[in-house]
Amino acid sequence: QVQLVESGGDLVQPGGSLRLSCKASGINFSIYTMTWYLQAPGKQRELVASITSSGSTNYLDSVKGRFTISRVNARRTVYLQMNNLEPEDTGVYYCNVNARGREWWGQGTQVTVSS
Repeated sequence: QVQLVESGGDLVQPGGSLRLSCKASGINFSIYTMTWYLQAPGKQRELVASITSSGSTNYLDSVKGRFTISRVNARRTVYLQMNNLEPEDTGVYYCNVNARGREWWGQGTQVTVSS
């Protein structure tokens, strides 16, 4: 089965940084696009960043220039480096992959940006 396990969430002050990690198992990791989603309080889950098998990236406009998605295939891990965090970045971050005909989600990791 497919398993995605996120880690790295924390409480940080505005302007701070975090790096989230998502380790995958049960898939041929290197061939899949990996994505990070944010579910902010009271809002729908939205795609924050994605990275394809070839390394192409895509970002939500509000995080461009602040967040960087990357992957290390040998570690079966995708990362989200988050810099200059803002309160609006607060929420649960989920790792996602579309594989074997369906969406797979991790358990989520909480990021809280607050003074």
